[in-house]
Amino acid sequence: MLFHTPKLPAEIRISHLNARVNEQRKKIAQTTASKFELLQLTQQLSKEARLRKKNNQKVYVLDFKGDTAASAVESLREEITLILATAKVGRDRVVLRLESPGGMVHGYGLAAAQLVRLRDAGFNLTICVDKVAASGGYMMACIANEIVSAPFAVVGSIGVVAQVPNFNRLLKEHHVDFELYTAGQFKRTVTMFGENTAEGKAKFEEELQQTHELFKHFVEKYRPQLNVEKVATGEHWYGKDALELNLVDKLQTSDEYLLSLLAQHDVYVIDTRRKPTLGEKLGLQAAQIADGLVPAVMNKIMETLANSNSSLVQMRDPKL
Repeated sequence: MLFHTPKLPAEIRISHLNARVNEQRKKIAQTTASKFELLQLTQQLSKEARLRKKNNQKVYVLDFKGDTAASAVESLREEITLILATAKVGRDRVVLRLESPGGMVHGYGLAAAQLVRLRDAGFNLTICVDKVAASGGYMMACIANEIVSAPFAVVGSIGVVAQVPNFNRLLKEHHVDFELYTAGQFKRTVTMFGENTAEGKAKFEEELQQTHELFKHFVEKYRPQLNVEKVATGEHWYGKDALELNLVDKLQTSDEYLLSLLAQHDVYVIDTRRKPTLGEKLGLQAAQIADGLVPAVMNKIMETLANSNSSLVQMRDPKL
């Protein structure tokens, strides 16, 4: 009998980036600076704290690392709900550190819709791209009020692609029949095992073009300054070229961008983690034990071989 183990609820962690950075600054100063320099740093940190309290502006930092299915959307939707319930429109801001090469249309459509919730509520949204925001990743990025890209980040790829292998000839060679039953003329346009018709292929291509048009209109809606027809070719660009094409607004790493906010804003990083199940914890412990045992066993075997007087075993220590 198989038992289904339900996933435990996600745990949302919030850390104060200012406190983390300032603590490290003080540790370094205590080791490298003079007493006078340490006093100056303490006074500077106190001044920054008073300024942040006066401004009373918060920045919430989210992270989205996208896979093909955009599975990180499950955490993103909870984090955005938390922000909408607690942050102040017109005062607080949101920064999303985005990394994604794209993936399934429905998954990234939902992820983009979560970011639209922030825009519709009136929040200022900045999206930072350090490595890649392509295809579905750029669908998310274009929603931002401002896109900040690292100089060599990959951006764009406004296009749609589908790959369908077909094994029909192989099946015929082995005298295997494949039968597919549908109700509706285009319930299935192309298949992996059946013989694809010209009509079915044409319909499939039509559906791809329709998806591409939706993608283009979506980008155009949120980045009207962009010449969509010029960039919606499926190509991608690096940061500098992307800036010239208005795909992004600024060249800067996310670290540099967030550092520029610390003096006047309280910056909070929101991180969602799912608590591991008991089975996962046991599996992790077993893996850790194995990682410790394998080297010890191998060392013992090598030691035994090295000490063996058997003429069948000769050990040589190569030198480079």
